[in-house]
Amino acid sequence: MLLPIIAYGHPVLKRKAEVISKDYPKLKELIDSMFETMYNASGVGIAAPQIGQSIRLFIVDTTPFSEDDSLSDNERNQLKSFKKIFINPEIIEESGDDWSFDEGCLSIPNIRESVLRQPEIKIQYFDENFIKHVQSFDGLLARVIQHEYDHVEGILFTDKLSSFKKQLLKKKLLKISSGKLSFDYEMEFYKSSKKR
Repeated sequence: MLLPIIAYGHPVLKRKAEVISKDYPKLKELIDSMFETMYNASGVGIAAPQIGQSIRLFIVDTTPFSEDDSLSDNERNQLKSFKKIFINPEIIEESGDDWSFDEGCLSIPNIRESVLRQPEIKIQYFDENFIKHVQSFDGLLARVIQHEYDHVEGILFTDKLSSFKKQLLKKKLLKISSGKLSFDYEMEFYKSSKKR
């Protein structure tokens, strides 16, 4: 089932998400809906807070990146076959020299900015069958995972930008949060109980 994607400005995106147990209600249906919603919006990852669920769950499918001709054959092959579900993730370690890459976000459409991240991570998580894994990733895989992991920590990629960059984006972000732009997929906007 397609779900609306929560737009920038909604408090659920700034909240640290809750750990879930394997008997979380309708988990399989939720994961299926997240994949459908992500594919519909042409994304490579989506976290549960982005569909209004403040739980530690995100999914990734980096297949679209595998079509980038600027990558090596090895990188493209790695990205082509990478589809994973991360439940209750915890990044154990990040390492390497910071590198910059343009990131975007389904909750912040039409904005892409360079974000510095470390290229290597080690992460502990449970899969959809609640089997525990500890794995290391690098390059673009690590970046996509770090971006989605930030969502369950209540962090957006715009939080990592300089004050100057944030100031430049302020009007665009306000238009997104107030629903004054049109998007290619359904979005849900925060309605404050206070009168504006």
